[in-house]
Amino acid sequence: MRITTPLSATAIAAAALLALPGTATAAPTSSPLLPVVSLAAERVATADLVAAAKWGTDSPIDDPAREQQVLDTAAAQAQRIGADPDEIRRVFRDQIEANKIVQRTLYARWTAHPDQAPTTKPDLNVVRQTINRINTDLVQAVADSTPQRGGALCRPELAVAVTEVSYEKHADFLHTGALVRSLASVCRN
Repeated sequence: MRITTPLSATAIAAAALLALPGTATAAPTSSPLLPVVSLAAERVATADLVAAAKWGTDSPIDDPAREQQVLDTAAAQAQRIGADPDEIRRVFRDQIEANKIVQRTLYARWTAHPDQAPTTKPDLNVVRQTINRINTDLVQAVADSTPQRGGALCRPELAVAVTEVSYEKHADFLHTGALVRSLASVCRN
């Protein structure tokens, strides 16, 4: 069976989050983790632009120098605001890996169907400015949600937020799956 609807993808993503260890059976109607999930979804969406900017160039998907810069900047910001830099690094490592999942999938799609490949290239520096803004907001949102991220309801709240955001943004299976991947380290239990 092929799942292509955003609602089906969202349901699978929510079920996957709820199946993780430490998950309670009842989910709240709204999640205090919504800001984290919303920002993570924005960040995942930038993967399309990054892929389009790199497509057909010698810029690789994996960019260890840029990744280290993102991790170091997020950790430094976390330290400045009194958040745990190591925890923020873990969350941002997941953000980076999720972004690369989208890029690799788009590259595979464009290789198989060249007619679907982008015909214009976004300016990668401009895209990175957007990513940097999202990163700054995401560090703050993760820090602000520390109590919720340590609680027993974290995974159900995260699943509710993923469902809300995916539905609101009409996310497809690829982006919903990447969003779930981007949130793997958000809950502390």
